[in-house]
Amino acid sequence: MKYNFDQMINRHGTVSMKWDAGQIMKEWGLTERFDEDTLPLMTADMDFRCAQPIIDAMEKVVQHGIFGYSTPYASGEYATAVQRWFRERHGWEIPSDAIVCGNGVLETLTLAIRAYTKPGDGIMLTRPVYGPFTEIIEDEKRKVVNSQLSCTNGYYIMDFDDIEEKAKDPSVTMFLLCSPHNPVGRVWKEEELRRLAEICEKNGLLLVSDEIHCDILRKEISFTTAGKIGSPSNTIVLSAISKTFNCAGLQCSQVIIADPGLRAKYEQESGAYALTPFAIAATIGAYTQGDEWLDQLLEYMDETIDWVLQFIQKNLPGVSVWRPEGTYILWMDFRGTGLSPEEIHDRIYHKANVCLEPGEFFDPEQGKGFERICLPSPRPMIQEAFRRIAEQFQDIRSTN
Repeated sequence: MKYNFDQMINRHGTVSMKWDAGQIMKEWGLTERFDEDTLPLMTADMDFRCAQPIIDAMEKVVQHGIFGYSTPYASGEYATAVQRWFRERHGWEIPSDAIVCGNGVLETLTLAIRAYTKPGDGIMLTRPVYGPFTEIIEDEKRKVVNSQLSCTNGYYIMDFDDIEEKAKDPSVTMFLLCSPHNPVGRVWKEEELRRLAEICEKNGLLLVSDEIHCDILRKEISFTTAGKIGSPSNTIVLSAISKTFNCAGLQCSQVIIADPGLRAKYEQESGAYALTPFAIAATIGAYTQGDEWLDQLLEYMDETIDWVLQFIQKNLPGVSVWRPEGTYILWMDFRGTGLSPEEIHDRIYHKANVCLEPGEFFDPEQGKGFERICLPSPRPMIQEAFRRIAEQFQDIRSTN
């Protein structure tokens, strides 16, 4: 393997939200303990060195020495790189004029909500789901309409009867899809996406698909984008290199809007946004030369996930988890331990000194007793985290 994903890189003192924001984590109420010994596994942020083509591309920008304004349009080499990636990795042909630059997926989601809905409108999502979706909807004075995912033995599916019933409400104007789904790890099948798209089109809901994790898949799983399934006049897709290539700090993304009318509405709201020269270079480097790095990363992540699942089965009775089809996230169910959410939290965050994210962040009503963990770190770090956690649950093991 060319890339060494076991390499431990010290990120303390690098203004890292993951490693240097302990005081913020305490202020947010995530944990009471965050120190130099904390293992922070709460953020979908890799601890791996970026692919060399990305580093090389940005070094060329540095050597050029001029960092002026960039063009606000996704054209030329940048657009070609985006098209090449999605065509070759996912079989999706994207017209170059459909690509709109963005300042990260959450920012583009906010702009889409402003462009296509009005205050008081309902926006449907499927909990448990990434917490900032709820925050953005409520901050923009829209109404969260939840269609709870249905779960059987850890496997989640959409409740299409419930979705269809709620979609009939004329005040519900948008469906926000997480694909692959964070935190439950589902990669939606084509038939699932097709039924969802049909419901949205029939009832006048704009389908907005956040596909930021679309490249992080298990080796036996393929991804279908909503952009290939939904009507162009009723579907937009949000994506980025950030999760795939560990470039979240570059604040770059793309919105794929094939319909000219929808695109005009979005651009009216967003204005002439231009990526930084570094974001442009990184995207081109990633999407033209990043395949080898990603393929090796996916192999490494599969091995890490399999190790974790085996460890949980042997050492954490009462904890259940389903092997995710996509993402590098595990959605762990601790309810079988018989402990209260407060006791679970204390044992993991304070005694084991491992920082995760509590289930309530993803599902305020039904998330208690769940924990989300992000695994894109060197395997020795992940192994140490689970050994610490298991040590704090030894009494549970001894009673089963």
